[in-house]
Amino acid sequence: MVSEPAAEHDDIERAMRAVPRREFLPRAQRPLAHQDRPLPIGRGQTSSQPATVAAMLRLLRVPLGARVLDVGAGSGWTTALLAYLVGPQGSVLGVERDSRLAAWGGANVARTGMSWASIEQAIPGTLGRPREHGWDRILVSAASPALPRALVEQVGYGGRMVIPVRTTLLLIERLPDGRTRATDHGGYRFVPLIEDPET
Repeated sequence: MVSEPAAEHDDIERAMRAVPRREFLPRAQRPLAHQDRPLPIGRGQTSSQPATVAAMLRLLRVPLGARVLDVGAGSGWTTALLAYLVGPQGSVLGVERDSRLAAWGGANVARTGMSWASIEQAIPGTLGRPREHGWDRILVSAASPALPRALVEQVGYGGRMVIPVRTTLLLIERLPDGRTRATDHGGYRFVPLIEDPET
């Protein structure tokens, strides 16, 4: 059972202190870890701007014990931040389409000792990771050209998803009656999400 949302501003700040970005960057980028801007991590991808990550996590309102999916896990930084927020009672699965990044990000997460979080390579042709009863929270760190139906369907009852669509950050909420509500939370830039053609 998921507890009431508790990840307010102090929790996000604590998570970002406890899970330093530096540990999730290539060695050459580590001296720049404190800068509030995206940094390249290789394979055409970036570690998102810390202020953007914090804004997304605040919107997501991650409760202790939640089951969370992190789409576009990259270096593993957001997966580890989510793991800190859910605590050992929860679980976080990061999925990453690039096999080398998935392996590196997975190793980065493993080094944190938070065994309830992991990263796997995305299943070809599948966006996200379908799960019975859906996910409590889904974080998407890449921009989609349209809201992907396949991911919306993976949001469980009472769940939330934060996803950039084109340049707009959307919050998707699954209401108790099963309907979904989308709200707009400003403009951002992200690397593109590669979607399943069926979405």
